[in-house]
Amino acid sequence: MRHVGLIAGAAATALVAAGAITYAVAGDDGGSRTPSAESADAGFARDMAVHHQQAVEMSYIVRDRTEDEDVRRLAYDIAQTQANQRGMMIGWLDLWGLPKVSSEPMAWMDMGGMASGEDGALMPGMATNTELKKLGTLDGEQAEIFYLQLMTDHHKGGVHMAEGCVEKCAVGVEKRLAQGMVEAQQSEIGLMTDLLKERGAAPRS
Repeated sequence: MRHVGLIAGAAATALVAAGAITYAVAGDDGGSRTPSAESADAGFARDMAVHHQQAVEMSYIVRDRTEDEDVRRLAYDIAQTQANQRGMMIGWLDLWGLPKVSSEPMAWMDMGGMASGEDGALMPGMATNTELKKLGTLDGEQAEIFYLQLMTDHHKGGVHMAEGCVEKCAVGVEKRLAQGMVEAQQSEIGLMTDLLKERGAAPRS
């Protein structure tokens, strides 16, 4: 189907961009200056690593719940891309010698406390633990629709966070990664909307 090539192409582009900066020094804008623990650079890396981990988890859940090749390919591509990006962000935090866990998620965007954290939803767009459990009980088209709805919300939250880094982060390689996330995830939102429409459904918001 037409979605397969589009999804694969978008994911391949994202992975190539990610691979190109995997080994870049995450302090390329002035040499040796290291971001502080309270900086947007560190906050984005910590929070987006958590955000990405949930996307990987959801994607592997749905791959076991459906035989639809378009959805399975999309889920695999999201899981691989976001696992790769998560590894880079954790690596930067290691390089900087900074904590990998945020004491107040989203504080770097002046949005601390925006997401209640109730039932596991720590940041914008994140699914709750209850929603993840529900996804694991569904099969076939029901699983596909719920996954696509959850992941659309997830991507919208991720785009908002990545746009915040583009605006606030100081490290060039991280800003470029964030801009790549914005572009790739907006493209995938469009693809997921089309996949939902084919199933007689729509995004939740």
